[in-house]
Amino acid sequence: MSLMGQKPKVRTAMREKFTVTELSALRNDLLQSGMVDSREAAEVLQVFLMGRGYGVSTQAAIDAASRVEMAGCSLPVLERELESLALVM
Repeated sequence: MSLMGQKPKVRTAMREKFTVTELSALRNDLLQSGMVDSREAAEVLQVFLMGRGYGVSTQAAIDAASRVEMAGCSLPVLERELESLALVM
């Protein structure tokens, strides 16, 4: 079988639905920590996802934390960012 014309398989993020309870608890953690620093907020996001079996890029988590912070830590933005960060291991 020829491999020409076939697209290479790329590791991609998996769309995951997190519960409202999980998102609310994460949001509260982020708000209580004051989201002082994007790196600290990124660590919180990484721990959340890694605890659920996902891999997370450090730089992507920092970028996502910045976007979540700019959006006032709204649940829809938080959910969207988590879903885009969650890499299947």
